[in-house]
Amino acid sequence: MGRVFVAGSINMDVVATAERHPRIGETVTGDAVLYFPGGKGANQAVAAAKLGAPTTLIGRLGKDAFGDELKTFLAAQGVDLSLVQQTSEAHTGTALITIANADNTIVVIPGANALVSATDVAAVALAKGDVAVSQFEIPLPAIGAFFGRARAAGATTILNPAPAIEAEHELLDLVDILILNESELGFLAQTELRDTDDPACFIEVVRSLQAGKDKTICVTLGKRGVVALIDGKPLIIPGHIVKAVDTTGAGDCFVGAVAAQLAAGKSRHDALHYANAAASICVQRMGAAPSMPTAMEVETTLSACRPPKAGTHSHRRQL
Repeated sequence: MGRVFVAGSINMDVVATAERHPRIGETVTGDAVLYFPGGKGANQAVAAAKLGAPTTLIGRLGKDAFGDELKTFLAAQGVDLSLVQQTSEAHTGTALITIANADNTIVVIPGANALVSATDVAAVALAKGDVAVSQFEIPLPAIGAFFGRARAAGATTILNPAPAIEAEHELLDLVDILILNESELGFLAQTELRDTDDPACFIEVVRSLQAGKDKTICVTLGKRGVVALIDGKPLIIPGHIVKAVDTTGAGDCFVGAVAAQLAAGKSRHDALHYANAAASICVQRMGAAPSMPTAMEVETTLSACRPPKAGTHSHRRQL
């Protein structure tokens, strides 16, 4: 079995819940303030680890109370923290999140995450069969160095380009699997997209971005599911019907689940189906990293969706 290496951000999420989001210049009364471990890197590492993949996180924390608390939490989830440094040069990254009607707004203060460098990834011992994952909440030179090492070792690279920022083609050329939402896709393709657009529209835009048939591009559309292009062939995966409580970590759950499945030797097609189910569990809970499901929970969800095996009969009462 391969391993998952995640180079990314580690934050403490400060979450305020309210009945609705305030308009610009407006104050609304909230219901509660909650503290959850988060950061896209940490979230994705926790997701992969809880789904059974040997997972190492590369990143930075401040030498402060949040940093100590996050290290304790991540270690308890089974994440290898041997490549996580605590620094006195900056505070631990923080995200200020407002949740209303299951939708969120997020302001991220990078803190120590902004200090992650190419030196931080130099000690990563990647091998063929491993999966290297990153996002845009750490400096791009560190991601480029990380993916360069992964490509040289024959590992699979996954990029979640969030938050959407300009990136050099040299970095994107190192990516095997690009996982993003509709707004991030629109940013990269320089076009305006909505999550309500027809799947064919997303496929068309993805085709315009896909460079080389070996690259997979996957667009997560929340409750509508997933649209992807694998080896030039479109794949549409319907969403699971659930009651969403907090969507904050859903995309990260999806990325971590894909990485875990690929490390286990699964196909990209199967990994995306699995990740879609995992994300549907995540949104039914509060918090980002703490909401990540276990492998048993995902298997239960998938089993409920599978058709009965040939030769089995469902028993229905005759009317």
